Amino acid sequence: MYQQNIITALLLTTAAGLSTGIGSAIAYFIRNPKMKYLSFSLGLSAGVMIYISFMELLPSAIQGIGEPWAVLIFFGGIALIGVIDWLIPESKNPHDYKGPAEIEIPGGGSASSQLMRTGVLTAIAIGIHNFPEGLATFGMALTNVNLGAIVAVAVAIHNIPEGISVSVPIFYATKS
Repeated sequence: MYQQNIITALLLTTAAGLSTGIGSAIAYFIRNPKMKYLSFSLGLSAGVMIYISFMELLPSAIQGIGEPWAVLIFFGGIALIGVIDWLIPESKNPHDYKGPAEIEIPGGGSASSQLMRTGVLTAIAIGIHNFPEGLATFGMALTNVNLGAIVAVAVAIHNIPEGISVSVPIFYATKS
């Protein structure tokens, strides 16, 4: 029985992790890459992750630690990101769109090398982020298979836009 639970937990965790590939596959359907598609893809993936935060994570946190604390921590995190954004100089973190010809890359690189760097760094960050996510999914599935399946589906839905945010910049940089 215990061995069956381990296999089920591994399968659920693996399926949730592999769902990043679904988002990554979207890049292969691009015929003529344009900056509008890059902007749309990254905006869509960010929007889906924000939606998941509000509709999946916040209600669970409210149930777990109570509404005042959950809301305070949630919006405190948003405020912290705003402060970090405010502290970083505009030259290091520009907010205005620049066409490919106007993009200045530190060290003299090209726009495509910057996109490649963005994609690779995003992949590394997501890899670090997904490790505890996988542990949580596995642990939940070992404890309760039904709840583990629900967590695995939520993680899978969350991982699809992550795949988009990694693959689209790399696709634009390499054109393949």
